[in-house]
Amino acid sequence: MVRLTLKHSNAKKQVYDYIARNGIVSKSELMGQFELKSNSMTRLLEELIEEKWLQEKGLGDSTGGRPPILYETNAHYGYMFGLEISRIYSSMGLYDLHMNRLSLVRWTMDETMTPDVFMDRVHDAVQSFFAEHQLSADRILGMGVGAVGPLDREQGLIVDPLYFPATGWRNLPICKLLEQRLGFPVLLDNGANAALIGEHWALRSEQYQHMLYLHAGAGLRSAVMSGGKLVYGATDTEGAVGQMIIQTGSDARLRDSGNYGAWEAYVSVQALESQVKARGKMLSGDAAEEQIHFESMVRSLADGDPDVTDIFNQAAYYLGIGLANLINVLHPEKVIVGGALLNAHESVYDTAIRVAEENTYYYPRYKPLFSKGVLKEEAVAAGAAVMVLKQLQL
Repeated sequence: MVRLTLKHSNAKKQVYDYIARNGIVSKSELMGQFELKSNSMTRLLEELIEEKWLQEKGLGDSTGGRPPILYETNAHYGYMFGLEISRIYSSMGLYDLHMNRLSLVRWTMDETMTPDVFMDRVHDAVQSFFAEHQLSADRILGMGVGAVGPLDREQGLIVDPLYFPATGWRNLPICKLLEQRLGFPVLLDNGANAALIGEHWALRSEQYQHMLYLHAGAGLRSAVMSGGKLVYGATDTEGAVGQMIIQTGSDARLRDSGNYGAWEAYVSVQALESQVKARGKMLSGDAAEEQIHFESMVRSLADGDPDVTDIFNQAAYYLGIGLANLINVLHPEKVIVGGALLNAHESVYDTAIRVAEENTYYYPRYKPLFSKGVLKEEAVAAGAAVMVLKQLQL
């Protein structure tokens, strides 16, 4: 264990963060983690309690002397919003400082959900949550937003999202607009990063340092964590993983600017819909081509339709191949997968993971752990709220 040397300017923040991650702790545990003298740690804890960031949580077990005082963060010092902006649906949750979800709302992202309409929905939901929990804007520490990329995180912009059913989302200053409407700070990151932040927080007792997150839905989105920290590249294009070429010489691609033989051309909602239409096969009940959409395909999969089952099986196979490619490059301890495609049927998940394992180098000596995650469909909203928690200024 490496003990941390603290400067006065950040001692409170680091001690608070440690308690937030670990729950209920004693002063002796903190002394084992940080290079502070006993009287300095006592003053720091007293200051955090006086400012209501911390609270005492009873007494611990005695080791021969006086039982130690236990400390935890004050869940009700303030509250945070986590907002997901995605292609199919968006959601928003209200959380306390222990990351307990107090309320959650979800909206369908159809052609009517322009930014103006969306802002109205968010504003109305915030006011509804305030009334429900007897809160006001001055109790809110901030809002985190996990959005479909590409983004300009520093400027708080949604740059040019693909496959949005409504217009008006290009070059949208989402943080500025939300701050003006709501009156508290707003942070932005892409949805895959937010989901991985949320899942990592939910699994913090496991102390995973190297994690991979993959979302397979309207597109393919990924996030990577190494050394317990998100890995950021030179540009923020979370969907670029879908341009991994997994079939050379192929004429398959989803849009004119995409790579031929790209992963997303075989593993995405649009790819599967296109394959059903290209085969000229009707879904159960002889649906017309215009009625062929992902939801109806999922129903046909559940009904055992052989043609649809074959298409999903092929997509699951390619999903596993691409996942193995990522694993062989990144070597994660934990792999979390989610999204509409993986949730369509248990067989999709099972096939994808089996193929990924079969094509992972050194398997089974190197055996990453696979999961659909703890937070699942709430991962982006919850992770966006954790973004605020990590940025608290004490």
